Amino acid sequence: MQSKIITQLKIVVTQFFCIIGLAPGLCYGQLDLSTNYFKIHIDKKGFITSMKKGGITPGREFSPTDKPSPLLCLYSSKKDKYYLPQSARYNFAKRELLLTYSNGSKASVLIKAVNKKYITLTLKSLSPRNDIDDIQWGPFHTNITNLFGDIIGVARDTSEAVNFSIGALALNDATTGGKANVAGDFSPCQYIIHSPDVSRFPLPAGLHEGEMFTLGGNGINDVAFFSHPEEYYRILNGNTAFIDSKGQISLAYHAVDRRVEKMIYFSLMPLMPANYPVHQKVQAIPDLDLIGSSIALWGAPDDLALNVLENIVVNEKLPYPKVNGKWIKKPARYIPDVAWYGNYDSCLVYTKRLGFKAIQAEGLGEFYPNRANHGNIDWKIPFSTGKTTIKEFTDQTNKRGILFGLHTLNNFLQSNVSSDVSPVPNDSLCVLLKTKLSNNITANDTNIIVDNEQYLNEYGGWEGHPTNIIKIGNELIYYKGITATKPYTLQNVKRGFWKTNAIAHNSGDALYKLQTNCYGGLVPDIFLQDKLADYYAQLSKVNGMDYIDLDGEEGFLYQGHGNYAFKRFFKRFFEQSAKLGVSYQRVMGATIAEGGWHYQSVLNVGGGENMYLIKDRKWAIEGKDIRNICFSNFLPATFGITAPLRPNSTVQEWENLQAISVGVGVTYMMNLSEKSVESCLQKNLIFRAIKIWENARAANSFTYTVKKILADSARQFHLEEIDTNTWKLFELKNGKNIYLKTLHRDIQNGY
Repeated sequence: MQSKIITQLKIVVTQFFCIIGLAPGLCYGQLDLSTNYFKIHIDKKGFITSMKKGGITPGREFSPTDKPSPLLCLYSSKKDKYYLPQSARYNFAKRELLLTYSNGSKASVLIKAVNKKYITLTLKSLSPRNDIDDIQWGPFHTNITNLFGDIIGVARDTSEAVNFSIGALALNDATTGGKANVAGDFSPCQYIIHSPDVSRFPLPAGLHEGEMFTLGGNGINDVAFFSHPEEYYRILNGNTAFIDSKGQISLAYHAVDRRVEKMIYFSLMPLMPANYPVHQKVQAIPDLDLIGSSIALWGAPDDLALNVLENIVVNEKLPYPKVNGKWIKKPARYIPDVAWYGNYDSCLVYTKRLGFKAIQAEGLGEFYPNRANHGNIDWKIPFSTGKTTIKEFTDQTNKRGILFGLHTLNNFLQSNVSSDVSPVPNDSLCVLLKTKLSNNITANDTNIIVDNEQYLNEYGGWEGHPTNIIKIGNELIYYKGITATKPYTLQNVKRGFWKTNAIAHNSGDALYKLQTNCYGGLVPDIFLQDKLADYYAQLSKVNGMDYIDLDGEEGFLYQGHGNYAFKRFFKRFFEQSAKLGVSYQRVMGATIAEGGWHYQSVLNVGGGENMYLIKDRKWAIEGKDIRNICFSNFLPATFGITAPLRPNSTVQEWENLQAISVGVGVTYMMNLSEKSVESCLQKNLIFRAIKIWENARAANSFTYTVKKILADSARQFHLEEIDTNTWKLFELKNGKNIYLKTLHRDIQNGY
């Protein structure tokens, strides 16, 4: 019988091997899974005890001997308690692993190997629940100590000696990055101590791996957040990958039963005095359960890891935005954009000469959403001869294959802009807590008594811009403070706030304390945010725009649903855009999160001397921090918005910039205006050189070996275009161009 079972298994799933078979169709004991690149071993308790390179005997072991990895943990938020698997039993016929737990729960996990590239794990059932409202895949512990992709969950060893990465990727929106016990479903943004290479960046005495530090500044000025130039200060943008006291990297995803309202205590930057946590009810989402949660688990040589990720994305039908037929995550599609200021007379001319494909109207200012206008906004494009509508301008850009868009403030609902705030506030604004009036009040009464003071003494948002606003019916009321003893009375009350109508209210009426954003406005709940996604799609269609900069992306965290809120917004935005005929949206944002990783094209935040010093060829602190986040998570790093061209800017400066951009994998927005460009003596040479580099990048002509050469900022380079398929690379030494290599278009791979 055992022989028959094993034979059947090899036919159905060749990557599985059962060591012990005790009953037809069942396997009690241990399980080995493998792909072309990766082998894992699951013991009889349901723990991964071995992770090795595939195709090599003996393969290098990446599982720490003292830290086996639970395949699936259960978590009760009510008890704040994890349950680890106690036993594992595999069913060949169903390809399911049955895990049992000490609380009496049993979980069934469907296991598949796909394309010999990755393994999928899907939760099919969990019964009985026994207070379980969250499940966690992993943590999957590794002994890799190099780069940790905290956004998507990857442990990378990029050294030539090892060259291997282990990762996990969520396969549906209900599954989000990080651990189950993290408040707000998102990791706090702060510095963690981690050296990616102890020989190059040894930790000084007094610092240790995994130690946490606050960001810099006052919690309000975001540039000042970036305060440590040392490479071992690593800023966090997620916790899908995290490190231990040895610097070893672990990975985790989880899924929440979101059908029940919960209370959390959350701040995005809790170590910073101006960003104190606040209590908040997290809205229930009907029908969004944890059953069906699914991840892909993979391991591959690091230089092939992006190809494996693309294979997962395509086969699992995950979001797959493309530029010129290629995935936006491909380095050949790391295209710079234009940040335009001033009159637009020469905007299209400059953009075409550079070969760039997108323009952000940075000089027009920040755009706040107002659903009442249905996308018919009155913003105008200035020319020396007058102003034109955005649609008239995009009619011209779209003919030339150039995208155009605005610098928006995401889901920020402001009192002087949004119809969802005033004069009649939307009933779907984000609520921190709910209580009741304890007295009747007239339209002019400021003596407001409530039945419960709990948490009303906290400010209305966790960022450093405190505003307290409550909603009763259709009236907004400002207050500051509440008495500590009964009768609990609001202090410093202002009725009819933000031009809403002050009216009489009765004892027992519901009182809602609202979440505020960092600019003193309000926040949509998860369902109103759906309508804002529709609005932005409509805005794009009406105005012919295919580009959007979502500044203030931390606004997706205000509802307490973390990465899920990102995923829900972007999915809706892209689907609605497609329905309206907008096939591709180039998304730039203020941050990058696991929930937005699939959708976001670039992260061109910051700018000027905060990011990269062109003349000195050095990364500034913010640039270093953003670069390390992006590179670890297979995203383009950024120079942000560059400094404008100067009269004495040289073509060699910009060739050096392009070399680093290609070598490291960096995008940027070029700061352009007629005034700065026309003042530059070498403008024509600079424009021509940039276009040559960008033509070669788009052709995928830079090999891995060439990129390593270009990444060396101590060397200077020059590139010449021979024809549309061929380029010659030179190194500048002692004032002379020394030939290095001829580059060719990657025709074989469709570039």
